[in-house]
Amino acid sequence: MLYDADCGFCLRAAGQVHRLGVTVDEGAVQTTDLAAFGIDEERALREMPVVLPDGRIEYGHRAWAAILATGPLPTRALGRVLIAPGLDPVARATYRWISEHRHRLPGGTTACALD
Repeated sequence: MLYDADCGFCLRAAGQVHRLGVTVDEGAVQTTDLAAFGIDEERALREMPVVLPDGRIEYGHRAWAAILATGPLPTRALGRVLIAPGLDPVARATYRWISEHRHRLPGGTTACALD
């Protein structure tokens, strides 16, 4: 899981993710060799990426679904809901809204704002 270390909201989310009982390593976009994973930096700052054990990369709400899939049953179920047919577009739009407004969310600052 790669988060934007310049964003207070992202730092807060990354710091709390293990409370969900998931198994994920986290690192900052700014200190990770993104090219080694084939990750576009601009996209990574807009949509949180996660590198899966098989090397695939998921972004945004699909990254969260993959992270939640590593947790206990209720958390895994939530991960499945995020990418379920019919709900996937809603989760994508919700993630996009959160990303675009993260500077206004708890922990967010003006440094979190996206261009």
